[in-house]
Order: sequence, then C-alpha cells, then structure tokens
Amino acid sequence: MSHRAGRSPTAAKVSLLVLLVSAVCSRTSLSERVPEFALTKIEESDIKDDSGKEPIADDDADPEDLEVFYPTHQWQTLRPGQAVPAGSHVRLNLQTGDREARLPDSENGKSDTREEKRRRRLDKMDIDSNSFTSQELKKALAKMKESEKAERMAHEEEVRKKFRPIQQLKEEFEKLNVKMETDYEIMDKLISKFNSSASTLDEKVAALYDLEYYVHQVDNAKDFLSMGGLQLVIEGLNSTEPVLKEHAAFVLGAALSSNPKVQVEAIEGGALQKLLVILATEQPQAVKKKALFALCSMLRHFPYAQQQFLKLGGLQVLRGLFRQKGTEALHVRVVTLLYDLIVEKMLLEDSQHGDQTEEKIQQYRQVKLVPALVEQDWCVVVSKLLALPEHDAREKVLQLLGVLMAFCRERYRGDRALSAALGLLRSEYEELAAEEQRDGDKDGYFKELLGSVNTIIQELG
Repeated sequence: MSHRAGRSPTAAKVSLLVLLVSAVCSRTSLSERVPEFALTKIEESDIKDDSGKEPIADDDADPEDLEVFYPTHQWQTLRPGQAVPAGSHVRLNLQTGDREARLPDSENGKSDTREEKRRRRLDKMDIDSNSFTSQELKKALAKMKESEKAERMAHEEEVRKKFRPIQQLKEEFEKLNVKMETDYEIMDKLISKFNSSASTLDEKVAALYDLEYYVHQVDNAKDFLSMGGLQLVIEGLNSTEPVLKEHAAFVLGAALSSNPKVQVEAIEGGALQKLLVILATEQPQAVKKKALFALCSMLRHFPYAQQQFLKLGGLQVLRGLFRQKGTEALHVRVVTLLYDLIVEKMLLEDSQHGDQTEEKIQQYRQVKLVPALVEQDWCVVVSKLLALPEHDAREKVLQLLGVLMAFCRERYRGDRALSAALGLLRSEYEELAAEEQRDGDKDGYFKELLGSVNTIIQELG
C-alpha cells in the first residue's frame, strides 16, 4: 500500500500531461477541418482591409487596372487575372493544365492586329510591357494619342504644302473665267479671220476648221447665224479654191444638223442650189463628199427643203454621181439618205397625230419622193449595188430595197440579175450565219442580213 501510494503523485502528473497534449491536438485537428464543413457568416466589417476600405473584386475591376498580356507568335502561359487582347488564340494545355495564348497566324507570317501595332508603339516609347501599373498604362496611352495626333498634324501639313486651299482655287478660277473668252467671242474672231482679205489661204482654212467644231452646238450655230457667219460660208461655196469650198461645206453641214432655224436661213440664202451645183459639176471627191454631207443635213427632218430638192432636180443630180468615175464611196451615202427620207415620212404618218404633227404630215404629203424614185428608175440603180463587196454597204442597199419593194416589185420580178445576186447572197450569208452559231452567237450580224435577203426573196416569189 505504501509503495503504491508513494508513486501516486508522479503518475498523476504524467496522466495530466497526456490529457493536455491530447486536448491540444484534438483542438488543432478540429480547427483545421472546420473550414471544410463549418457554416460561417461573414459580416461586411470582416471583409474590410486594414485601411477600412472594401477590396475590389476581380469582376468589378477596371479593365485598365488589370495586368495586360501581350501575345507573341509563341504560346505563352496566362497568369490569373491577365487581360487577353481580342483576336488572340487561347488554348488549354492538357499536360500542364495552364491556359496559353499567342497571336493568330496571318498569310504573310506577320500579325496585323491592333494590339500588335499598339505594342510596337509602346516599345518605341521604352515602356516595360511585361508588367506596369494602371497609371503607367494610362500615361502610355496618352503619350500614344499625342504621337498619333502629331503624325496626323504632320500629314495635314504635308498635304497643305502639296495642294492649294479650295478657296484659293475658287478665286483663281474666277480670275480665269474673267479672262477666258466665250464661244461667241472665239467664233467672232474666227469669222473675222475668214472674212479678212489680209488672211492667207491657210489661215482661212484654219478658221473654218475651228468654226466647224463650235457650230456643232445648237446655240453656237444660232449665234453663228446672228453674226453673219452662215452667209459667209454659203458664199464660200462659190470659192475658186477647192480646199475653201470643201471646208465651207463642212462648216455648213455642221451648223445645219438638227437645227431648224439654221436650215430655214440656209435654204433662203441659196445654199441648196450651190450644193447641187458642186455635186453636178466636176469637183475633187473630197469637195463632193463634204457637199453631200451638207445636203443630207439640210434635207433631214425638213420637208420644205425636200420639196425644193425635188423641184431643182436633186434626184437627177444624185443619180449622176453613179455615172461619174471616182464617186463609188458616195453611192452608199446616197442610198442611206434616200432610205432615211422615206422612213422618216413613214414613221411620221404612223405616229399619233397632234396639231403640230398634223401640220408636218401635210408638209410631207407634198413631198413625192417615192414616185419620183420609181419614175427615174432608181429601182434598178439600187439593185445593182448588191454587187458591192462591203457587208455594211449591202445592208444599206437591202434596207432600201425593202422599202421600195411595194413600188418596184413587178420590176424586180423580171430582173434576173437581181435574182442571181440575191441567191449568191443567201448562200454566202447562210455559211457566215452558221459559223456565227457555231461560235455561240445565235443572233449575229450575218443572221440578220440573211433574214433581210430571205424576206426580199419571199416577196418576189
């Protein structure tokens, strides 16, 4: 008993120490496991930092305060919270579990993204692009904007040096317009030069050449008339110099084109008679060509002039061109003129009648062009022109034959030469039209000519 009682104090101390250690270990173990299962209510005051301010969550952070990630063409690991520029390629590395990003590949192997350009600008400004604060980033962006503004101002200054301001240009143009001569003034000088006895032949020809350019315009032609220029060129048709006669007829034809007022003044000034004299007498072909041009301009859409043309024997004069040597180039022009005059009258008669139209129809009814053509045997003259080698010339002849068919049918039916010519043309154009179709042209030029030939043959059958 005494022995047991003697060890009792020591044993008691050891037992107490063991209990204390066990209690501490249990409490430590429990405190370590508490976050895994304990429900803890955190007061708003608990999440404030030492300064008393609430920390900013990642989702609410200003994008400018985030650390900027600058991609390259190599894969780089993204750190948490880094902002990735738009257009970058991002992947998850399955081996490491890290997110990685790089620049997209371009066709030429270079990146043209906005972020790359911005990075190059930042590099020029010696800014550490790996890591910088929001204030440094803002300063860098401000410096970049200043750089862009300076570049823009330099470009504008360069443009100002190369080009003049619009206001200055307007002022200079206004000054030029004050000094610039009007068409009226130019024509007045040209007419004076042409009419001056001091001018040489070449100067007069040059003046007529320039006048032809100006009188094409309707208003200029009327001014040319009021200045007395029209009568001067009509008188020039009587010149003994063929070159003056040629250019005078050229100016006259240009002024007459689609200008009724000038047409009336010209026929009253005796231009029609002078043109017919040139065509009826021996003249260089260049002179006759320009005289025929002026005659066509006078007759088109002017029934009174057409009447006077028939009365003055104009058809006989034109037919005489077919008997003169060296005038073959004029034959197609004559055929074209006759076709245009016939169709012009037909179209007007078929149009809707109005007061002015009815008056003009009455004027055209007094023009007996087709009966005169039949009477003077133009049916035969025209049919012989099918022997011309040019397709364009044949087209014009076929058109005139078509409108004359109603008046010359009986004459044509007995014309064996015409039947033979039509047969040869049909064979030729059948081959050419077939070749066009083989080339993929279903409605070609030669098919149209073949149709005209077949139409005439059918009407004669």
